[in-house]
Formats: sequence, structure tokens, C-alpha cells
Amino acid sequence: MREVLLALFAGVVVGIVFKFIKLPLPAPPVLPGVIGIVGVYLGGVAGSWILQQFFKG
Repeated sequence: MREVLLALFAGVVVGIVFKFIKLPLPAPPVLPGVIGIVGVYLGGVAGSWILQQFFKG
């Protein structure tokens, strides 16, 4: 949980800094960005499962 809060805090700080220096936010559109992050996570989980199932050794 600590990592989640630190990531949220870092994201808020970066967002504030970017707005103050009038740069576009370094993030994709909300829904596609969230779906992309979920996809990367699920890919990592699937990759670990595949390695465990087929390459035990």
C-alpha cells in the first residue's frame, strides 16, 4: 500500500509541476491510459505464469 501512495503522490507532484511550467501532462488520455497500464500488468502476470508452467527448471 505504501508504494501505491508514493506513486500517487509522485504523480500529483509531477502534474502540478507540469501545469506550473505550462507543459502538456505527460500522460495518455485517461481511459486508454488506464487500460494500457492494466494490459501491461496482465501481460506480466501471464508471462510469469507461462514461464512457470512451461519452463520449470
